[in-house]
Amino acid sequence: MAEQWTSVPVGEVQVGDRIRHVSGAVLTVSRIEPTFLGRPGMVAFVEDTPERWFKAPVPADGTIEVERPG
Repeated sequence: MAEQWTSVPVGEVQVGDRIRHVSGAVLTVSRIEPTFLGRPGMVAFVEDTPERWFKAPVPADGTIEVERPG
């Protein structure tokens, strides 16, 4: 079954999901931080792997694209 990008509420993203940030960056979520730089209205998705470290902030009440089975 092919994977496809689906827009979901930020609160539905789970560790292990592949997301596409509004910047176009694609990352596999290793950790979810409930605030970003002390801002409670922002969530940070972090990819922390031997290959790459990347932190992607998003509004907590927004949506984001997640790769899901199609």
